[in-house]
Amino acid sequence: MKNEVVIEDYAPDTATNDTIVYGPCHIGEAFSSLKDTIFEEQGIDCAFASSEEGVAYIFSGNKCAKWFYAPDDSSDDEIRDGPMPIAEMFPFLKRTMFEKGVDAALESSGPYEAYLFKGKYYARINYNPENKDHRRTNISTIHDYWPCLRNTTYENGFDGAFGYQIYRGCNQSRVEAYLFKKDSYARIVFTPGSTTNEQLKWSKRIKQGWPNLGRILPRTNRRLVAN
Repeated sequence: MKNEVVIEDYAPDTATNDTIVYGPCHIGEAFSSLKDTIFEEQGIDCAFASSEEGVAYIFSGNKCAKWFYAPDDSSDDEIRDGPMPIAEMFPFLKRTMFEKGVDAALESSGPYEAYLFKGKYYARINYNPENKDHRRTNISTIHDYWPCLRNTTYENGFDGAFGYQIYRGCNQSRVEAYLFKKDSYARIVFTPGSTTNEQLKWSKRIKQGWPNLGRILPRTNRRLVAN
């Protein structure tokens, strides 16, 4: 959240057994590779996990980076590419609303695929670094592609997201994800490329579903540098 980070065991299959594993603390204190960068100073707006083990793409304003976050609790985290403008990292996002910033993002079930969200719009992208001909699906609205979010608070956008379960297979390709907006969150299931197999499993207050996380919210983020 902004320039702070917390590791949360969110206990997805139980009602209220979440646990704070680490934090909250400032990003630069948790990840040495992000110290004295825009990500420590301005915070991280969103991120999505890459198909490469331990790698994520992180966004702050109109900048992004390819980042190895050392998931085994080592101190070997490092920025592998960037920070650089979003349109430089992802040329196919030039002249779209996403080159100026991304509100939320999450990993898809396809190799090197992800979803980006900004306001009421989303884009499904393919960012394979070995493929010079980067491609993306047409940008569309959340309302058109995500029927399970119609007439909910998430229809016009949300503040954050992450994939909880990624299922890949010949006959099934499915994603379970959490969406966040203000003090609420939702758990959804969807099949990338389809609008017929999605489900809004629930939507509730963060403090209701994750009481331990609720105890440290809201955050003041006093060290955050104003734009």
